[in-house]
Amino acid sequence: MEDTATGGTFMALLDGIIWFFSSIALAFYNFGYAVTHPSLWLDWSDKQAIMRFVYYGASVELMFVVFVAFLLLLGIGLWRNGFMWGCVRALEGFANTVGRFFAWAGLLMVLQQIVIVLIQRIFARPDIVFGFGIPIQMDISWWAEELKLYNAMIVCLCCAYTFVQGTHVRVDLVYSAVSYRTKRVIDMVGSLLFMMPAAVLMWLYGWFFLWRHLIVPNPSASDSLDRLLAKSRALRWNVETIGFSPNGFNAYFLFKILLVTFALMVFIQAIAFFFRSYLEWKEGPESEGRYLDKDTLGEGEEAFEGTH
Repeated sequence: MEDTATGGTFMALLDGIIWFFSSIALAFYNFGYAVTHPSLWLDWSDKQAIMRFVYYGASVELMFVVFVAFLLLLGIGLWRNGFMWGCVRALEGFANTVGRFFAWAGLLMVLQQIVIVLIQRIFARPDIVFGFGIPIQMDISWWAEELKLYNAMIVCLCCAYTFVQGTHVRVDLVYSAVSYRTKRVIDMVGSLLFMMPAAVLMWLYGWFFLWRHLIVPNPSASDSLDRLLAKSRALRWNVETIGFSPNGFNAYFLFKILLVTFALMVFIQAIAFFFRSYLEWKEGPESEGRYLDKDTLGEGEEAFEGTH
């Protein structure tokens, strides 16, 4: 009995290894097939194409395509460190650009709140009309609840930017007491074991959470591709437009899109952080902060920088 159990465990392990490496090999084929047949998943006039997009957006096949892409970038970067520095600059530049743009949502949120107070308290109007040629007339409660969207945009789209700037709150028990290279090793391990898995989990849950509020029949993470294609015969768009109040904000599906975008940007930043940590570990203290595009308060304000 013991030999049988041991043999069964060995065969299961062997099957897992074969599946893993065959999935890596198939990633090249799957990526090439998706690129050369975009109508199968991007032609949304076809209901089956929508269901394929839903399925592959959080599938094992996509995971291995991303994994192989990461390995290829890593391999080329290990061979040519200049290429890896280029990846770091591009990925951090993307995070900075998106974050700096959507950080203006904070100002927009303040201005809109001021307008709401003026309209409601001074002019005693129940609504706000806005538009050029085609007016947009919404109840005052709609505009008030929309402020949540600006806040969500700042949180989701500025998170990676804040990470690049080094302004996230962190609890430090051992990090400051270890050597420079040990810090870089901790950063690499953290990006691989914490940032990437957390981003993947958020994506997997957020992806189907999003689509369950966009289409019916509701897709499920447990549905196979054949099952989703069968459901496509009854597919129709059913975008969530229900608010918390009768005249309140009714585009809460945008929050689901922001959740998925947040997971994507955290994953991208995890790759950039791993690459930067490796390069700084390999090249030593003189490479610390190389090409890092950090915001500054300007000349004469140096004393205030870093105090956060």
